[in-house]
Amino acid sequence: MAPDQKKGRRTRLDDIAARCGVSISTVSRALAGEKGVRPEIRKLVLETASAVSYALPASVAGKKVMLVASGAAMIDYVRNQFTLYVLEGLNARAAALGIEMAMRPVADKADEARVIAEMRDDPSFGGMLILTVDEEDMLAAAAGLGKPVVLVNTDDPYMRLSSVTPCNRSAAFIAAERLIEAGHRQILFMLRPGRRTIERRLEGWRDAMLHHGLKAGAELVLEVDDWLPELGAEAITRFVRDQGLTFTAVLTAGDSLANGAMRGLQAMGYAVPQDISVMGIDDLPQSAFLNPPLSSVHIPMRELGATALDLLRDMMLGLAAPRRRVELACHLVERGSVATVNRSQEVGPPS
Repeated sequence: MAPDQKKGRRTRLDDIAARCGVSISTVSRALAGEKGVRPEIRKLVLETASAVSYALPASVAGKKVMLVASGAAMIDYVRNQFTLYVLEGLNARAAALGIEMAMRPVADKADEARVIAEMRDDPSFGGMLILTVDEEDMLAAAAGLGKPVVLVNTDDPYMRLSSVTPCNRSAAFIAAERLIEAGHRQILFMLRPGRRTIERRLEGWRDAMLHHGLKAGAELVLEVDDWLPELGAEAITRFVRDQGLTFTAVLTAGDSLANGAMRGLQAMGYAVPQDISVMGIDDLPQSAFLNPPLSSVHIPMRELGATALDLLRDMMLGLAAPRRRVELACHLVERGSVATVNRSQEVGPPS
């Protein structure tokens, strides 16, 4: 090692030692994983080293992280780009930490078995991130690997695996509350069912409606076969033709469906938001360019990726036990697709 490198390393050890109130030799032994360091001191040293971006210990340095992305995530990457922004945050954080990422797309059970076997048998992999996977077989296999695993944009109902998600339930609650504050009492909820994250959004809408004594039954839930805007437009057009206009506002589980809802309503001659208000969840950048610009709840997509990698790194360092479920806060973004309800718009008696 060159003299200046030794000096730099020594300086960083001095800094960590001073922050922790221990000797440089204790810091060195804690970072090297040697015996004779009390667990609480080792934990403090590792946390401090992580905070000052000190080089990872030998037990972690040089280890790769496997990123397993489901077929649903990769389809989304092309379609509405939620996954794109998660990956941007993840890759930026990996570059800052000097961690090498290796992506493994999975489309079926055979793919899942292959990546689990590779992760188990390849010692160069120190941890795994699993993006947008809900299948129980995959989660159970990952829980049995004996290596750190973090789920991204999904969670394990049995808490065998740590996870990082947006707070989907509160995101939908915030959106519904905004519509209710604007005087809306009949709020249609549109979603593509199937994923736990989306079910949490349905629950958040229902929480807000029931909290205000409003109806939240199946007659106000509109399921769509996919997230494509054109399918959302077709679904709401059929709904209005078959059921009539039984709502004054639409809340969708994703911005792409909100886009479709606005298109469908406008094609039928309804003005947004003068006749019907529309609210999305995600706050995708393209939503600001809709006509009218879409009010939405911002999901911290880039932060999901960065936070998941930080949690995985802490697990690889032995700093994150027990397993945990991390939920990131979301916030309302007001644009032009929500208006205060005109009482003449109300459909049927108040609930």
